[in-house]
Amino acid sequence: MVDVLVTNGPMLIGIAAAFGFLMAWGIGANDVANAMGTSVGSNAITIKQAIIIAMIFEFSGAFLAGGEVTSTIRNGIIDAAYFTDVPEYLVFGMIGSLLAAGIWLVVASALGWPVSTTHSIIGAIIGFAAVGVSVDSVEWGKVVGIVGSWVVTPAISGFIAYTIFQSVQKLIFNTDDPLGNAKRYVPFYMALAGFVMSLVTITKGLKHVGLHFSTLEAYLLAGVIAFAVGVFGKVAISRLKMSEKADRQTQFGNVEKVFAILMVVTACCMAFAHGSNDVANAIGPLAAVVSVVESGGVIGSKSVLAWWILPLGAVGIVLGLALFGKRVMQTIGKNITHLTPSRGFAAELAAASTVVIASGTGLPISTTQTLVGAVLGVGMARGIAAINIGVVRNIVVSWVVTLPAGAGLSIIFFYIIKDIFS
Repeated sequence: MVDVLVTNGPMLIGIAAAFGFLMAWGIGANDVANAMGTSVGSNAITIKQAIIIAMIFEFSGAFLAGGEVTSTIRNGIIDAAYFTDVPEYLVFGMIGSLLAAGIWLVVASALGWPVSTTHSIIGAIIGFAAVGVSVDSVEWGKVVGIVGSWVVTPAISGFIAYTIFQSVQKLIFNTDDPLGNAKRYVPFYMALAGFVMSLVTITKGLKHVGLHFSTLEAYLLAGVIAFAVGVFGKVAISRLKMSEKADRQTQFGNVEKVFAILMVVTACCMAFAHGSNDVANAIGPLAAVVSVVESGGVIGSKSVLAWWILPLGAVGIVLGLALFGKRVMQTIGKNITHLTPSRGFAAELAAASTVVIASGTGLPISTTQTLVGAVLGVGMARGIAAINIGVVRNIVVSWVVTLPAGAGLSIIFFYIIKDIFS
């Protein structure tokens, strides 16, 4: 049967590349819209600006730092030993999974549901492996870990967001001089955002361009960058034109202006962190297909990423956001709870920090759930009445449906592709 791979190799790779692109497009439409939704929802930036920021930072995140998480998705969920005699099943299954997850993401995005791209692809891979090959071929222990992370991740990011927002309230909004305190403390928040962001770039991204740092060097470098960001923030804030003598309401408005600057920084962080974490969902299965086909059916434990795979994923993500991201942005940014720049900032910084913690431990978390958890955390800080429970319920239902939907579609496509080629 391996001759299937030899005779149809280029065609299989072509199909996988097309479906991988569809999947990346779906990630852009759904997930990146999450990452940018808070910034757009709090009116810190316009949709057009969000798309431009996302293009630059998602692309660089995916391209520079996307290689790390791909190995978890590629080699972690299913046991390759079950495919040694039937490598073409792995190829058919991964192609089917990409198509299944891609279609589900496009449907969810059209409905404005922020679902998890990570769940979509994992559900799809579990589906074809368990039904098409053997129930034992799925590493159920890993799956339990991933399911566990769905609860843990929103909880962590919600807690961090709650804490950050409470600190903002205490240090800035609930004081006699909100504006003065904003000028004093916001540079520290900026430095914190810079630190989180640069740490993920240094530890994850730069090794793909051949730069290696020890842990100590990474922290020191991140510290230097954080300091620079803080200083830059101080200068930028001092240049904002604001009347000092205004009443509290106007002062609050001015403070939000300061946070709007900060939102742009965190939006960039979030886009970069997202690109590095979630491009794996599109290119992991694609990389597996390419390596199996090119090796003539040998399933290696480490697949080498072909040079064209990361750019393909990165371009797909950017196009998906630009052409189709509006609806999910609306859900996250406007419909869960009313966001202002200070609330949005707390949510985004918390989500970015959680993504950093998770990528560091190699857990394929869902950026969506991280961000929804963070937005809920900020809403909670204002009391339960501030949250739109109906929207949250729909989001949770769409999360639960995602795994079975991905699995069901991928089983169907696996058998169709198998019939076509055998």
